[in-house]
Amino acid sequence: MSAAYATFGLAPAMRAGGVLANGDFQIHRDFVDFIVDGRPLLFQLSDLDAVSPLASDVPPAIFTAQVRSLLGETDAPLPNGRHVIYGCPECEDLGCGAVTAVIERDGDDFIWRDFAWQTEEAVNLQLNGYHGIGPFRFQGAEYRTALDSLLRGTGGSEGPRRRVLLIGARVAVLAKLAAALRAIGIGADITREVGDVHADELRGYGAVAFGRAVTEEERAAVRRSFARAGVDVAYVDGLAPIIPLLVAQIEHALDRSPVERRRLTRLVAADGEAGVEVTSPCRVRLTAYRLDRLYRTRTQEVFDGVLEAGLHRIALDAKAVRGESFVVARTSGSVLVEAMAR
Repeated sequence: MSAAYATFGLAPAMRAGGVLANGDFQIHRDFVDFIVDGRPLLFQLSDLDAVSPLASDVPPAIFTAQVRSLLGETDAPLPNGRHVIYGCPECEDLGCGAVTAVIERDGDDFIWRDFAWQTEEAVNLQLNGYHGIGPFRFQGAEYRTALDSLLRGTGGSEGPRRRVLLIGARVAVLAKLAAALRAIGIGADITREVGDVHADELRGYGAVAFGRAVTEEERAAVRRSFARAGVDVAYVDGLAPIIPLLVAQIEHALDRSPVERRRLTRLVAADGEAGVEVTSPCRVRLTAYRLDRLYRTRTQEVFDGVLEAGLHRIALDAKAVRGESFVVARTSGSVLVEAMAR
């Protein structure tokens, strides 16, 4: 098969979880994405919420089996040599739909071809094929080195730390936040003091979230404790006691992927409009949150559509962003939060 060589690599990626405007929960998933010619392969699929089979939360034996299958060391999981490249992040059931492709050997090379959307064992390439994607020919040594590194446990640095420490004065809000985080697959603990916590325990956290009532002195003490333990964590200053908003802030803090490998790279909220920048075509949802005069949360989904790569200006409903208000921009893999500037 004649196909130009493409480069192959792997990189950590995230499917951002969250509490959606309709109250549904979206599960947080960390996974390893396929990097083809320097860009995530997932970015060629503009409106797809999916993860690769190389997810961090699958049992080690299954993860190893997935890698060996991609290396051609075991039979393909689907008929006609087809492999799942991206699947449903919630249940990973083929019935929900998956992006599949044939993976085959050609001498020392590996070829990925005939990409398709598949919901059952048989696939109709004419109707459901991704005709603009592939085929990709990868040099065998580069391909095997990348995947073998996962088996050796050297596919990246340390694994994702999906645990958050919550510090604040309003216990009821923290309890609701912790419950929401756990519902989407992120561990959460509540405390007011970390000075006596053993360094090994602090190393399990990927982020620390401060409530608005936590003083600067208390924040500095927490930072010193983590610094003494040699732990690099993200710090989140809670914008308001609005659970979906705080979850979105924490999701953003947990995203350690390079900016150039994110779809959503910028959000500005001012003067009744939002400025959104994306690096590839993708679905973007904008949600506005505010507290009314009785301290009740008001939520409104203000935009939901597919945007082309570039910077976009989106007008916001004036009623949705009056007073103290905030905007959350979300794609399948990224989330950004901004307070509405006046």
